Amino acid sequence: MPGENLTRDEARERAALLSVDGYEVALDLRSAVGGEDGDGPRTFRSVTTVRFRCNEPGAATFADLIAPSVTSVSLNGRDLDPGQVFDGSRILLEDLAAENELVVDARCAYSRTGEGLHRFVDPEDGEVYLYTQYEPADARRVFAGFEQPDLKAPYRFEVRAPEGWTVWSNGAGERTDGVWRFAETKPISTYITCVVAGPYHYVTDLYERTLEDGTRLRIPLGALCRKGLAPYFDAEDVFLVTKQGLDFFHDHFDYPYPFGKYDQAFVPEYNLGAMENPGLVTFREEFIFRGKVTRASYESRANVVLHEMAHMWFGDLVTMEWWDDLWLKESFADFMGAFALVGATRFTDGWITFANRRKAWAYRADQLPSTHPVTADIRDLQDAKLNFDGITYAKGASVLKQLVAYVGQDAFLEGARRYFKRHAYGNTRLGDLLSALEETSGRDLGAWARGWLQTAGVNSLTPQVLLSTEGRVDELAVVQEAAESHPELRPHRVAVGLYRREDDRLVRYARAEADVDGARTVVPELAGEQAPELVLVNDDDLTYCKIRFDATSLATLREHLGAMTDPLARALCWSALWNMTRDALLPAADFIDLVVRFGRRESDIGVLQMLHAWAGSALVHYSPASWRPRGEEQLARTALRDLRAAEPGSEHQLAWARFYATVASAPDDLDLLRGLLEGTDKIDGLEVDQELRWTFLEPLAAHGAADESVLAAELARDDTASGKRHQIRCLAARPSQAVKAQAWAQVVESDSLSNALVEATIAGFTQSSQRELLAPYAPKYFEVIERVWTQRSIQIGMDVVRGLFPALQDAPATLGATDAWLAAHEGAAPALRRLVLEARDDLARALRAQALANG
Repeated sequence: MPGENLTRDEARERAALLSVDGYEVALDLRSAVGGEDGDGPRTFRSVTTVRFRCNEPGAATFADLIAPSVTSVSLNGRDLDPGQVFDGSRILLEDLAAENELVVDARCAYSRTGEGLHRFVDPEDGEVYLYTQYEPADARRVFAGFEQPDLKAPYRFEVRAPEGWTVWSNGAGERTDGVWRFAETKPISTYITCVVAGPYHYVTDLYERTLEDGTRLRIPLGALCRKGLAPYFDAEDVFLVTKQGLDFFHDHFDYPYPFGKYDQAFVPEYNLGAMENPGLVTFREEFIFRGKVTRASYESRANVVLHEMAHMWFGDLVTMEWWDDLWLKESFADFMGAFALVGATRFTDGWITFANRRKAWAYRADQLPSTHPVTADIRDLQDAKLNFDGITYAKGASVLKQLVAYVGQDAFLEGARRYFKRHAYGNTRLGDLLSALEETSGRDLGAWARGWLQTAGVNSLTPQVLLSTEGRVDELAVVQEAAESHPELRPHRVAVGLYRREDDRLVRYARAEADVDGARTVVPELAGEQAPELVLVNDDDLTYCKIRFDATSLATLREHLGAMTDPLARALCWSALWNMTRDALLPAADFIDLVVRFGRRESDIGVLQMLHAWAGSALVHYSPASWRPRGEEQLARTALRDLRAAEPGSEHQLAWARFYATVASAPDDLDLLRGLLEGTDKIDGLEVDQELRWTFLEPLAAHGAADESVLAAELARDDTASGKRHQIRCLAARPSQAVKAQAWAQVVESDSLSNALVEATIAGFTQSSQRELLAPYAPKYFEVIERVWTQRSIQIGMDVVRGLFPALQDAPATLGATDAWLAAHEGAAPALRRLVLEARDDLARALRAQALANG
């Protein structure tokens, strides 16, 4: 639709013209069950009443609505012809009065892509479950309105639902006369309104706190999931983290949680990790663990719970004016999630995960051709959709971590408190937050903001050590470099650590903090220290940078990385070595060798699982084809060795078992996986639960050792929504031309699959062991992607363009084909071109790494 991609300029014009007083939204969802709507999409009735003011009477504007049909439109009592004013995505509103009432009666479509009102049928029991997901602009798929974050308003929802269902929304609700009616919300943006409906399993609790003025704050808590997941739902742990988070944020924000109740819904086929709808946060249901998982999974869930909770203040209470300042909510929520995780929960090592996992996401995004400043230039909604990325989240959070060190934690939190009180229920820009922080810190943050928020790219910091004749440090300097494309050299507050071996341990014996600025900075505090075997720039992870090593330090890590005693320092070294591998400074075989020799000594389970992922990427993408069989054998032997050596029943044993499945290809390895599935082979302490069974089945399917009948039998054993996704992935993984053709057709030529099954099919289709089998699909990819982008929803378009890019055809010819497509499609949608450019960059990086290994 021509008006579906709202631009920033259009939004600014509309915001200057209108202010919204309130919405009343009535949804009839009884059509969610029963027969289909003939040949068209299944629809529901949506009646929206919007009251708004116009400061230029007589002017014209538009309301947003994406719906198959509109029954009626009334503006200030005048009936408008839907055929004349509605074009499929916008409703033209002319001759506005000073005060207006718009009533729209529409038939809106249930979604199968996770956008708008998603409808899921549980294959286990046939029950129907609904939930909404809107960010950045899919509320218009459910009700008519002004779909932009700065036109906030209070909302009243009422919902008719099938008998026996429960309905939830942002406010507290009750059912009378067959209709669920919900309390009016505070003024919020369209994208964080929410409805969840169905026969969900629901658990309740209560949070209580005495405020400083002596009043008692009571927040009803709820947690819900599909009935089929109820046996696995550890709601008590979710409530524990929720209460710890509410205590933490009340202690630090001095602004009581403002949205009444706090429900958390774990929903099926969810595209995101979670969404911060006030009073009704939604999460992907994979956070309910059907099998044994490691501590890292529980930590990840707790981090997401706290991230979304931080949004209640950063994003919901105070909201960015437009998506340019998306960082005002996402960067802060990412930082505050980790901050609260460490400060309030059992996951006190959360900064290690942040340094190792979250920042890896940021470093990759910040080196893509699509990199952008933390405060981005968002021209339209497609730009906004793609900017929920590693820069907006993890780089922004890293920058805030540096800002806290720069202005001090007390000044930072006091600035946040003033920001909330000053802009509650309003919209802000960058300057609004900076002014509050400048007040509380006494610092001019203009230069800091220009360097860290308004420029793109990541700097590299490398130590230079000059030794005296006595073998002591004569001078230690930090050299800062930047990419040619983004030459900004930033100010960094860093700690520099000196390490040496003591009794087979690699320990820090000296440390100094310094302000690195410019191309070279001397750290005088370390002069005179004994000669180090390892210099770690950015020790303690104070700044955002790529760490490099001098020759002596790199040689030390090659021989003694496993002897490093401090887990954060060790994680930083692993991260630095991985960045060197990606940058073609360290051969992939060398990185894999380090994992083979030292991975078993990694105590932090999250870091270990990250090493497994990195080693797999090094093998598949950064190793030359001639070396891959040897590397795969090395990793398989290592994984099996450490699987057998791990403490029986431990999370390390589970992590090695999962990794073993990803690298198993030899007949003996496949036989062992089959034996573990059938019970004819045992590894002491390893429980092969249902989730691990599917993990073992995928490599068997991919190597032709598990056919359709085996997978059907496994689905009969696990006839659930989760089991169906696993089966679809394994079916698409089989090494057959017919299988690949069918999977391609289901994803590219048909829209019959839901978003979750599209994702599963793509994951199974792209097997690294099947490069030759997949080769014919490289030219097909470039033939179809523009059509897919035009005809399918943006979420499915993103999944297809990213997931089916022929990255496994890692040859210059594929790079050339990508360049040819880009040259021939300069007029393609900017968001589509961005995705292809990013995939091209990943491929070029892989080819450079392979060339390094080839000598």
